[in-house]
Amino acid sequence: MSVVTRFAPSPTGRLHVGNIRTALHNFLFARKHGGTFILRIDDTDRDRSTAEFDQAIRDDLDWMGLVPDTLVRQSERFDLYEREFQRLKDAGRVYACYESAEELDLRRKVLLGRGLPPVYERKPADAPVPEGRSPHWRFRLDHDAPIVFNDLIRGEQKFDPKLLSDPVVRREDGSWLYLLPSVIDDVDLGITHIVRGEDHVSNSAAQIQMFEALGAKPAQFAHEALLVAAEGKLSKRLGSYGAEHLRAEDVEPMAMLSVLARIGTSQPVEAVAELDQLAAEFDFATFGRAPAHFDPKDVELVNARLLHTLDFATVAERLPAGATEEDWLLLRGNLYRLADFADWFAVLNGEVEPPELSHDERLLVKDAAAVAESLDWKAEPWKALTGELKETSGRKGRELFHPLRLALTGRDSGPEMAGLVARMGRDRAVRRLEAAAKR
Repeated sequence: MSVVTRFAPSPTGRLHVGNIRTALHNFLFARKHGGTFILRIDDTDRDRSTAEFDQAIRDDLDWMGLVPDTLVRQSERFDLYEREFQRLKDAGRVYACYESAEELDLRRKVLLGRGLPPVYERKPADAPVPEGRSPHWRFRLDHDAPIVFNDLIRGEQKFDPKLLSDPVVRREDGSWLYLLPSVIDDVDLGITHIVRGEDHVSNSAAQIQMFEALGAKPAQFAHEALLVAAEGKLSKRLGSYGAEHLRAEDVEPMAMLSVLARIGTSQPVEAVAELDQLAAEFDFATFGRAPAHFDPKDVELVNARLLHTLDFATVAERLPAGATEEDWLLLRGNLYRLADFADWFAVLNGEVEPPELSHDERLLVKDAAAVAESLDWKAEPWKALTGELKETSGRKGRELFHPLRLALTGRDSGPEMAGLVARMGRDRAVRRLEAAAKR
């Protein structure tokens, strides 16, 4: 069987970390099995859906490398929904209801007050139709047998349909709710696996009967534990954390994808540079039932680890003009974000502000300038410089190295000085040491 998955966002906002995770897992599962990943834009809500968010969703997926094989929009498929709805209506699987929202809410409270499940109570077929009221439409669940399916993450799931309300599938104004159009699309598009959050488990039970009512074999389901912030509930800030935020923060998309592919599983979170590697190692058998804890700090740490492994060809087009492979290999191990490279590149090739040093430190760097001037810069200038200064000044450790680092780079910390000093060259190094000695 060829695997076909789908990601179905509504274009009513930007993608955030929760639905990016859903998109990623659908993409990885399809990629692993040589299948098809479909992007279905669920834009049936015409009042809230916008072309701008539609475009933003597609741009964000492209930026992350989660490029769909097929794109469909629900707003272009209303004729199909109408046709299948009529077929279900003729078969008696959808029926008209006339209760108002207030009446339904009151009845739920009454049932709860009696200790009964708040399940919708079907009206007799010959019940009077309220005058002047348009119907909403419900799917009639079959109560004859339990609904049983094997979830790829949660194992066997079993529901008594008598304890489920017949779901509303169409509103009074004729607009569609999520459940039925989604199943019609899944059947029409040949979706084989539906990967989504565990909050949809009971929806899946009802949708299995919709598949069957349409004469189709239900897709297989994988319901993931929900994503929560490290401290508990998914916060509003984290709810807006997504591709837009990552771009603004200059975080590599693969850093977040590396985290989202593994959290909530038994696999270690590590920096992975290629989606194909994540796909090859993707396995629902490793997913746990506990909430998946997401911390943006983990993304920052993985981003740094990822940068430390990237080769020059991968980043060359995003580096400042004139940057070489030698520069990249020298500096990448000290980067947290790619934008940090430009700052260190300037240290190698530009000028730095002379630091404020103590009197004794100024004397040290003055001596260092004289020593640096006489060194053979083709050998190991940093080793030679510090070795001679140890002998003449009696200093060692931080007392020796820190003033020199400050004078030569303007920074308290950074990459290994041996590489920096060799790369910046004699003239620039001497000039910086002399400037620091005079300040």
